[in-house]
Amino acid sequence: QVQLVESGGRLVQAGGSLRLSCAASGGTFSNYRMGWFRQAPGKEREFVAAISRSGGSTYYTDSVKGRFTISRDEAKNTVYLQMNSLKPEDTAVYCCAATFSLSVGAHSVATGADAYKYWGQGTQVTVSS
Repeated sequence: QVQLVESGGRLVQAGGSLRLSCAASGGTFSNYRMGWFRQAPGKEREFVAAISRSGGSTYYTDSVKGRFTISRDEAKNTVYLQMNSLKPEDTAVYCCAATFSLSVGAHSVATGADAYKYWGQGTQVTVSS
């Protein structure tokens, strides 16, 4: 059973940057593919970014490509989401997710919410215009 705890969300002005962190515990971190999702008020949960077990493969939704970077630190059991050039439409609760993935290749990513079993509680990101 993996526990995920996000941090780093806050109020920021448009054009600013934030780095979200997601600390994992209770499992072997390198066995899990990781992802970030977000949900804005009144909207459905949306995929943001994913990273493979190896860290060598990443994938982003089109709206954040070139602005957001997902990464992982095996020594700290943490996955990060670096968010630059933030826009008001990035305002949402951001959640990280994990899926046990030894049966798939080390460079495979998971982009669908249904692929993930473990979820954090989320951190609020608010971007003011």
